[in-house]
Amino acid sequence: MEFVEKARIMDAARMNRALSRLASEIVEENHGTDDLYLIGIRRRGVPLAERLADKINDLEATRPPVGILDITLYRDDLSTVGANPIVNRTELPISVENRNIVLVDDVLYTGRTIRAALDQLIDFGRPRRVQLAVLIDRGKEHHELPIQADYVGKFVPTKKSEIIKVLLQEFDEDEGVAIVERPA
Repeated sequence: MEFVEKARIMDAARMNRALSRLASEIVEENHGTDDLYLIGIRRRGVPLAERLADKINDLEATRPPVGILDITLYRDDLSTVGANPIVNRTELPISVENRNIVLVDDVLYTGRTIRAALDQLIDFGRPRRVQLAVLIDRGKEHHELPIQADYVGKFVPTKKSEIIKVLLQEFDEDEGVAIVERPA
C-alpha cells in the first residue's frame, strides 16, 4: 500500500543532531559509559543504537557494546502478524546482568513493542537499570501501557490516522522522518 506524505519533520541533518543530543544525555544520565549497554529493537532501532554508540564513542572515547533484540515471538499481536512470522536472531554479545541498558527504538507509539522488548530482555538476566531512547515519541495520548521514554529525539503529536515513517539509509536509501497517511 502506498502512503501519502503529509510532512517531512526531520531530514538527515536534524536526525543527526537529535542523535548527538541523545548520546550526550545518555552519557550524562549514566555518569559516563561504565556498564552501559545499548540494545536496539529490530529493525530500525538497531542502526539507531549503532549510531548512538558511535556518537558516545566520539564524546567519551569509549564505545558501549550494542546488542539486538528481535521481539517477534514476544508480541501480544503475534496471531495477527501471520501464520509464519519471520523471526530474526536476538544477538546479545555480552550479558545484561547488572548493566545499565538503554533500549533503542525508532518510534514510541502504544508502548506494546517496548513491553515485548522488556519481557524478552528480562529472560536474559537482571539488568541494574533499563532506560528507553526513541527517535520519535508520538505522544502520551497514544500510549496504551504506562511506558515512557527517558530520551526522546523529537515529540510529534499525531492523529490516529497518521503514521510516522522513519527512513534510514540502511533500509530505505534515504534519511528522514515523515508523517504519512493512507490515501482516502
